[in-house]
Amino acid sequence: MTLNSDWDVIIIGAGASGIMCATTAGYRGKSVLVLDHAPKAAAKIRISGGGKCNFTNLTVTPNHYLCQNPHFVKSALARYQPQDFIDLVDRHGLAYEERDLGKLFCAERASDLIQILRTEADWAGVEFLINTPIESVSYTHTTYQIKTPQQTFNGKSLVIATGALSFPKLKATGLGYDIAEQFGLKIIQKSPGLVPLIFEGRWADFCQNLTGIALEVAISIQNQRFQEALLFTHQGMSGPAILQTSNYWQKGMPLSINLLPRLDLPDEFKMLKKTNGSLTKFLNQYWPKKLTQAWLNLHPFDNLANQSDEAIEAYAQLIANWQVYPSDKAGYDKAEVTLGGVNTDEVSSKTFEAFKQPGLYFIGEVLDVTGHLGGYNFQWAWASGFACGQSLP
Repeated sequence: MTLNSDWDVIIIGAGASGIMCATTAGYRGKSVLVLDHAPKAAAKIRISGGGKCNFTNLTVTPNHYLCQNPHFVKSALARYQPQDFIDLVDRHGLAYEERDLGKLFCAERASDLIQILRTEADWAGVEFLINTPIESVSYTHTTYQIKTPQQTFNGKSLVIATGALSFPKLKATGLGYDIAEQFGLKIIQKSPGLVPLIFEGRWADFCQNLTGIALEVAISIQNQRFQEALLFTHQGMSGPAILQTSNYWQKGMPLSINLLPRLDLPDEFKMLKKTNGSLTKFLNQYWPKKLTQAWLNLHPFDNLANQSDEAIEAYAQLIANWQVYPSDKAGYDKAEVTLGGVNTDEVSSKTFEAFKQPGLYFIGEVLDVTGHLGGYNFQWAWASGFACGQSLP
């Protein structure tokens, strides 16, 4: 298919932020072309949330994001809020459901949401060219030239919405970073985010023995606290609590895990002592028996009736503040997001245009903005895409 060569806006990346930006600009009368080397648009939407896509969260604040400049996210998040996206899918009759902690998921399948986004893009007159590698990007005389195997396209504005390095199976690449560096923008060091943690030695053995067991915990790290599920795996630990923690964890740091976060353990154990109750039976009320046994093997504790209140309090503290040391993060193939990216000091928080390169914009995950687990990264995609689409000249 041969398309026009000249466009008001060319967007590289047919993911959440790219489609939102394209639609917003298209509705403003701009001619918009979206290019992507992957075989399908919106691949990450399709597989996220177990195929149901956690597309936003009812409570979104700047505190839900990691960025070297914590103020950067405020403008876009204020201008396009969760209710704005909910209104969009409501107009199309999308069935969705609210889960714990304000997370919104498609009730049926993520492809229903993709269909809505593609319909909106069609209505806005957006053209897509998928399965199209980008051979080179250049800039002359206020125009960007994007060379592909099919033809070379010219754009007055170029928007980089390439995503990041997580999900390499979905054709994730570092193209967005390469383009940023080509035009002199700085990159914040990148690493896998929202990713399982790996353990070695006795901790690896402990976790491996409990593979498949999940329980609610609270993990504290760097002034953050996450109370969600932890899952033991054959390599270490995963589950929402661990994925959240991984954004803040660095090598050498311990994790402080409360294995019974809903209980006041010193009081519970002292009451158990008075009634001559069994610690094993008590723990089995809250943990799978296999975990109770593994814990008591690791930290034996004689009959409570024989223990002083101080010893009981110390043991309660052991459970409420279990210190473990991961050895590493799993890689990008297991990561939901990428930490780091294009330095936000190089980009306008209102328009997303690069300060030193006119007409070049960066949105979504390619930027040094990473949300918590729970729909926050998609909300950033919608908000940054909308803000950029509104500002394109």
